[in-house]
Amino acid sequence: MEYLSRAIEETILQSEKTFKCILVTGARQTGKSTMLKKLFPEKKYVPMDDPFIEEQAKEQPHMFMMLNTPPVIYDEVQRVPELFRYIKLKCDETQARGQFCLSGSQPLELMESASESLSGRVSIIELAGLSMREMKGDSFNLPFVPTMAYVQERSKTAAAFENIWKIIHRGSYPELQNPEVEWSAFFSSYIKTYLERDVRKLSAVQNLNDFRKFMVAVAARTGQILNYANIADEVGKDQTTIKRWISILEASGIVYLLEPFTSSVLKRAIKTPKVYFRDTGLAAYLTRWLTPETLANGAMSGAFFETFVISEILKSYSNRGIDYRYCVSYYRGKDKKKGAESEIDLIIEENGILYPIEVKKGTSVSADQTSAFTVLDQIPDKKRGMGAIICLCPIPGALRENILKLPVWYI
Repeated sequence: MEYLSRAIEETILQSEKTFKCILVTGARQTGKSTMLKKLFPEKKYVPMDDPFIEEQAKEQPHMFMMLNTPPVIYDEVQRVPELFRYIKLKCDETQARGQFCLSGSQPLELMESASESLSGRVSIIELAGLSMREMKGDSFNLPFVPTMAYVQERSKTAAAFENIWKIIHRGSYPELQNPEVEWSAFFSSYIKTYLERDVRKLSAVQNLNDFRKFMVAVAARTGQILNYANIADEVGKDQTTIKRWISILEASGIVYLLEPFTSSVLKRAIKTPKVYFRDTGLAAYLTRWLTPETLANGAMSGAFFETFVISEILKSYSNRGIDYRYCVSYYRGKDKKKGAESEIDLIIEENGILYPIEVKKGTSVSADQTSAFTVLDQIPDKKRGMGAIICLCPIPGALRENILKLPVWYI
C-alpha cells in the first residue's frame, strides 16, 4: 500500500534538527517504524523486537552500541531499557543533532526511562492513529478550537466523508486503510500480539483471558465515567487489580483518561475521569459491533461517536507536538438551581479562555443542548469563549451568537 503522509512529520523533522535524540511513542501499529524509515532512509534501522538483536543489546550493550553507531533508528526500544544510559553517553560525546531516533509502544514506561537518562537531550513525540485529515490527505494542521477564525480557515479544505460510520467502525490503524485487509482478522491478531507482548511485559498478568475479558468490559464503557467497582464486579477481580490494568491500557496507548475540570468554585463537580478508547475500530471489535450499520443504529452509537470526536480532537493537538493533557477536560456536576446533573463533554482551555464542546451524533441540534455551558461563567479567573456542538450536520452554522454547530469533519 502507498505510504500515507503523517501530519506530525514536520514536528519530527524539526525535532531531529534540534535535539540529539527523538523518541516517537504510541500504540502498536500506528505507523511509527514506517514513518521513521520513510523520513530518515539514510539512518541504519535496528528492530529491537528481533529476538537475536534484543538478546545482544541486553547482554552486551556496550558492544551492541559499537556495532550500531549513530545516526541510527532503534525500533521498539522499550524492550531494552538498559540501552538508555549508553545512548546518554553517546549523546554527551558530541554536539551533533539527530543522533538517535527511538520508537516504542509503551509511552509512559518509555517516558520515565527517557526522562531519567536523557533529560534535555530527547524530544518525546506521540504518534496516534490516522486522523480524518490524514485519511483525506488534507494538509490543514491547526489544532481544533471552536472559534470563527478556526472555522473560516478550516472551511478552505474540509471535506465530508461519504459514510462517517465506516470510518468510525474500521478504525484508524494505517494497515486497515488497505481495503484488502480483513477487519476482524486484523484486530484478532492485534489483540493476541498486544496481550502476549505488551501486557506480559508491563505486568505479571497470570491469565490473559481474564485481561481480554477486562478489555471488553472497558470497551463497553468507552465515553463513560470510569467506575472501577463496576468493572471489578463484571470481571471478577478486585479494584486494585482493575486500577493496575487500566494503567496498562493507558500506558500502552489503548485508552485515554479525560480528567474532570477542577475549580474550587464548582464544589458539586464530579472528580472522576472518563475513559475513552483511542481507536473506535478496536472498541467495536471487542464489543462485537461487526458492521458500520449495526454500530450506527445500535445502543452504543452515541458513545462511539463521542469517543471518535474526542480522539480526533486530541490528534489535532498531538500532531502539532502539543501536549493536550494540560488543555482538555470535561465537566459533570449538579446545578444548584435546577437540582439536576449537567455535563460538558469537552472543555478546551487556551490562554485563560474555556471553550465548551458538546458532542451529538444527530444531524439536527439546538442551542438548548448547551445549557450546561453557562456553568463556566462562575469561574472568576477564566473567560468562557465560543462554544460548539460537534455533530453530523451538513454545514457549519450559528445556534447563538456564542455557540456554533460544526460537522465532525471540521475537526
